[in-house]
Amino acid sequence: MYLDHFNLQTRPFNLRPDPAFLYPSDQHKLALAVLEYGLMEQDGYVVITGEIGSGKTTLVRHLLSKLDSTFDIGLISNTHSSFGDLLHWVAVALGIERSDKTDAELHQAFVDHIIGVYARGRQTLLIVDEAQNLDADSLEEIRVLSNINTEGSHVLQLLLVGQPELRDRLADRRVSQIAQRVSTHYHLEALNETAVGDYLNHRLMVAGAKRPLFSASAVALIAEASGGVPRLINQIADTALVYAFASDSPRVYEKTMRDVLRDRQHSRLLPVRTSDSRLAVSS
Repeated sequence: MYLDHFNLQTRPFNLRPDPAFLYPSDQHKLALAVLEYGLMEQDGYVVITGEIGSGKTTLVRHLLSKLDSTFDIGLISNTHSSFGDLLHWVAVALGIERSDKTDAELHQAFVDHIIGVYARGRQTLLIVDEAQNLDADSLEEIRVLSNINTEGSHVLQLLLVGQPELRDRLADRRVSQIAQRVSTHYHLEALNETAVGDYLNHRLMVAGAKRPLFSASAVALIAEASGGVPRLINQIADTALVYAFASDSPRVYEKTMRDVLRDRQHSRLLPVRTSDSRLAVSS
């Protein structure tokens, strides 16, 4: 809609996780280095946590794009207890045939699959997204599955990705054996105002922009309204570009940004963290 107006090749603030748009902030670079180290050194469980919309999925997809073919990767994204037995989801993620198998037979099929992958010179990486939804029993089931590893070889690596509640789950004494196996953990924090400006410009440049499209005052309002959470930044910035396009403005200025935030606040459906006083348009 606004691409031609701003000379963009693609939408810079699409909500879909896209590793091509990963903003290389200091913490994201460190998180990536920590994750790569944990996987390459085969150090047991690797855990990444962060608030909703903090960029965990984008970070993980960027990591996966860098892994070579020696990894056999399975992803579990349905972790709520209502979705059924975890072992069956593991089988689906790894492409293991599960029809007409008892739990014991399915577990043996899992073991055979992992060992077979390892025998071919590859390593299995099981990623569990939204892992904060796992209860103690499910976490214990994951621990049992990881018992396939021995001191001499880690044929299965586990990457747990979740919201901050995952840390509380792992601190539960009932799953202390898992916590003791977590060798690598990184928590993604929200971006500060300076980083928000850099984040906006980075995504704009990736999308083909030749210049910044947000004024300094507009960036400050986005930083406050989003709390520095990338997903909220994307939502607000994308809407702001639509408003600027509609008013035939070459950039997003403070007044446009205030209009966006006021309308979002009035809708009550889209989260905004800016106080009412900040939304008053100065004369």
